[in-house]
Amino acid sequence: MTTWTIAPEDVDSADAAALWAAYYTEVSDRWFEREYGPGHSTPADELEREIAAETGADLAPPNGALLIARYDGEAAGCAGVRLIDVRTAELKRVFVRKEMRGKGAGRVLIPAVEDVARALGAERAVLDTRLDLIEARTLYSRHGYREIPAYNDGEDNPYAEIWYGKDL
Repeated sequence: MTTWTIAPEDVDSADAAALWAAYYTEVSDRWFEREYGPGHSTPADELEREIAAETGADLAPPNGALLIARYDGEAAGCAGVRLIDVRTAELKRVFVRKEMRGKGAGRVLIPAVEDVARALGAERAVLDTRLDLIEARTLYSRHGYREIPAYNDGEDNPYAEIWYGKDL
């Protein structure tokens, strides 16, 4: 029987780095196709530069965490959380590898990252995403997240187009 396990992990572990690269590559390539048409993907030098620039240090304790979801031991997804104030946690890097989607990762990953947010003292969780990331938006809605006004000014994520929140 295949099972999911969720555990915190250092943001600079090999599995965390591989998942970050897969996450960034997918969302960036989807943006390039949206903006420039089918067949356009992120230039390799830009991918390398942007992946390296985002260290994930804000997802480290004591004010954050990165969870890795493993499917039968294989790193298949992740979700990060960081406090943005004493009562509010922001979800970041919520991702499941394409070939692992549809196997129930969201059912275990979202509640696990919300538990970490609560343990950090958060009473509310927020996140931002893009309109074209339909799978992510569906996942958040299924877990009780509702659209909210923008809570950030675009400096953290200039590609944000829609914001969600949920009381924990």
